[in-house]
Amino acid sequence: MGNEVNSAPWHATVLTIFPEMFPGPLGQSLAGRALAKGTWSLDAVNIRDFATDRHRSVDDVPFGGGAGMVMRPDVLDAAIRGAAAAAR
Repeated sequence: MGNEVNSAPWHATVLTIFPEMFPGPLGQSLAGRALAKGTWSLDAVNIRDFATDRHRSVDDVPFGGGAGMVMRPDVLDAAIRGAAAAAR
């Protein structure tokens, strides 16, 4: 008996506004070799694909004011639902 490892594939889905950054570091070293071998797979889902306005906006000002921006919950919800449906 050797040191066999469960070879069941593992899948990761990343929701991002920068899909071109993936697999990036995940495609290097041991993780990269495992990815190339098919031990695991990766999908980078562009959140902007789920925006409904012509500018594909994914962020908005915080409710109640304040500095910075927040992710629009309607767009993020659509992205999560879309990724889950694609995984089935």
